[in-house]
Amino acid sequence: MEYKIIKSALQYESYCDKLHELVINPLTRESDEVELLTLLTTKWETDNIKFSKLTPIETIKELMQEHQLNSTDLSRILNLSKGTISKMLNYNKGLSKETIRNLSAYFKLNQEIFNQPYKLDNEINHKFRDASLTNTKKGINKVSHPV
Repeated sequence: MEYKIIKSALQYESYCDKLHELVINPLTRESDEVELLTLLTTKWETDNIKFSKLTPIETIKELMQEHQLNSTDLSRILNLSKGTISKMLNYNKGLSKETIRNLSAYFKLNQEIFNQPYKLDNEINHKFRDASLTNTKKGINKVSHPV
């Protein structure tokens, strides 16, 4: 299939569906087609979806409001306990890869929207001044130490 710049919401949804199919298959997960579809859908989202400037948690809350969902509904959708949902929505627990995939599939949005770094509020950090945890992609903040 030949891909083009996304110009409509219908085309965007079609590309997201195709991307989801490719990503769940281990044989195509790392393909050039996945990279191209990710670029195209991310560009569309940046230009057309208001969520691009929100943290992943703010995005989830906006989506819950738009779809008239409560935390119990989200718990059922993501197959997580209500306690885990509460911790995520209160910035106490980060989003797992599986949760990001499930959110992306349910709301038909690119995973990148939910896979952005954001600060977590954690009891451990209250002991230290200016300390915070961050929910980030692996490998972003690698620090090399001299041997």
